[in-house]
Amino acid sequence: MPLVLYLLAVAVFAQGSSEFMLAGLLPAIAAELGVTIAEAGLLTSAFAAGMVAGAPLMAAAGRRWPPRAALTAFLALFIAAHVTGALTDDFAVLLATRVAAALANAGFLAVALATVALLVPETARARALAVLLGGTTLALVAGVPAGAVLGEALGWRAALWAVAALAAPALAAVALAAPDRPAAAAPLRLGTELAVLKRPEVLHVLALGVLVNGGTFGAYTYLGALAGGRAALALALFGAGAFLGVAAAGRLADRHWRRLLAWGGPLLLAGWAALALAPGALLPLAPVLGALAFGTGSTLIGRIMAAARDAPTMGGSYATAALNVGATAGPVLAGLGYEQAGPAGSVLAAAALTAGAIALAALRRP
Repeated sequence: MPLVLYLLAVAVFAQGSSEFMLAGLLPAIAAELGVTIAEAGLLTSAFAAGMVAGAPLMAAAGRRWPPRAALTAFLALFIAAHVTGALTDDFAVLLATRVAAALANAGFLAVALATVALLVPETARARALAVLLGGTTLALVAGVPAGAVLGEALGWRAALWAVAALAAPALAAVALAAPDRPAAAAPLRLGTELAVLKRPEVLHVLALGVLVNGGTFGAYTYLGALAGGRAALALALFGAGAFLGVAAAGRLADRHWRRLLAWGGPLLLAGWAALALAPGALLPLAPVLGALAFGTGSTLIGRIMAAARDAPTMGGSYATAALNVGATAGPVLAGLGYEQAGPAGSVLAAAALTAGAIALAALRRP
C-alpha cells in the first residue's frame, strides 16, 4: 500500500476521535460556558448533521481541485476549527466550530475515498479502503478514550488542542505527498455525477449502508449504559473487534464481497439478538460484534464506491453520506428503544435495522 494512504488514515484517525470524544465531556463544557447539558449535547448533533450535509456539498465544491489541494484545504479548516473552539468562551462560537469541523471532515473523507482510485488498482481497492477506514476504528479503540481521559484531567479544551496537534503533522504530509492530479483530466459535469444516484443498484447499496451502520452506531452509543461499570472495557473490546473486522474485510472483500455480505449480515443480526437476550455476555460478545459490524459496514462502503464508479469525484461523498446518515439516525432510533426497554431496547433497535438490511438485500443482490 502507498505510504500516503497511511498518512490519510492518520488524518481520519484524528477526525474520528474528534467526532465522538466530546460526548463524555458535555458536563464540563456546560458548566464552563453556562449552558445546560442538553444544550451542550447540540455539539454532537451539529457535528453529525454537518457530516451528512457536508459530504456532497464539500465534495462538489472541491471536485475540480487536485486531491492534494482539496485534502490540504479541508484538513487546514478542520485544524483551524479546533483551535478556534479551544480558545473561545462563547458557546455559539464553539457550536459553529463543530459544524465547520464536520464539514471539513466530511469533505476530507469524501475526497480521500475517491483518491483511493488514483493510488491502487481496482483489485486492491477493498484493502486500501480498509487502511483508510482503519483510522476510524482506531479512533474508537484509542482516540475517543484518550480524548475523554485527557479532557477529564486537563479540561475539555485540552482535548480539542490534542486533536489539532495530531492533525497538524498529517496536514504537512498530505500537502507534500497526496496526488496532485485530478481523478480525470476533465471532470464530468456535476449533473452527470449526481445522475448516478438515480440508478437502482446505487440506491440499493446506499440504503444497505445506512441500515447496517445505523444499527452499529445506535448500539455503540448505548453500549456504555449496557455495560455499567465496565463501560470503558466494553467499548475498547468493541473497537478492537471493529479494527480487526475492517482489516479482515480489506483482505477478502475484493474477491469475496458477496460471501462477506451473505454471512456477515445474518451473523450480525444473531449477535445483536444474543446481546439483547443476554446482556451479561457483553464482554465476550463485544469484540465479535465490533468485527461483524465494521467488517460488513466497510464491505458495503466498498460496494457503494464500486456502484458509483461513474461518479469519480462524488462517489466518495455518497459513501460518506450513507455512513453518517446511519450514524445520525441509528442513535436516535436506539434512544427510542432505550426509553421503551432500557439498554437492551437500544440493542433491539440495532437488530431491527440489521434485519431491515437483510430483508432489503434479499430483494436485490447488491
